Amino acid sequence: MRRADRLFQIIQVLRRTSKPLTADAIAAELETSKRTVYRDIATLIGQRVPIRGEAGIGYVLDGGFDMPPLMLTADEVEAAVLGAQWVASAGDPALARAAQDLIAKIAATVPARLRIFVAESAVTTPQACGPKVDTIDVARLRAWCKAGRKLVLGYRDENDRVTERTVWPFLVGYREASRVFVAWCELREDFRTFRADRVVTAQFLDERYAVRPSALRANWHAASEGRV
Repeated sequence: MRRADRLFQIIQVLRRTSKPLTADAIAAELETSKRTVYRDIATLIGQRVPIRGEAGIGYVLDGGFDMPPLMLTADEVEAAVLGAQWVASAGDPALARAAQDLIAKIAATVPARLRIFVAESAVTTPQACGPKVDTIDVARLRAWCKAGRKLVLGYRDENDRVTERTVWPFLVGYREASRVFVAWCELREDFRTFRADRVVTAQFLDERYAVRPSALRANWHAASEGRV
């Protein structure tokens, strides 16, 4: 790996976590020596990259540090294009358009040597048949998840029974055959997963629920792990 590439990768490794990373951990990921990491860290600090820490304890990249945009490797370009291709085929209409725009922007702005990884990528997603037709505005649903607002749903279950319930949506999931959203259900007093094509009616309330969406997501992840 060229030294310039290694310096960039060190920054990328540090950006992934807010916890201190030791030189040993960085060296193992980059397949280089600890001494080389020490030298590279010193070089980055000398170039005014805001890295804090010291040998034996670990290093942290301070928040607010911005890398020049689209300093991407070939693998990162292919990863971004692969993800965007999947979203373009399986996302809701607003996200699908955004994914197509993203691919076009990547192709227009990466250096010429990387454009082949967009135009002639060696990876792709299978052609999806497309999810079932949603009966709720998924783009608006995503906005409600971010804002922490309540929904009143008329929902049809797998036994064709319709119930009305107030839910606190916080996460939208994209499957090949359907789109789903996860919410705290006031009726069941528990987390529930709903399919977007089984919603009979949806009333988007202005009322916010009392818990932060990020806290609900964390609690849901913890509860899901406990059920495994």
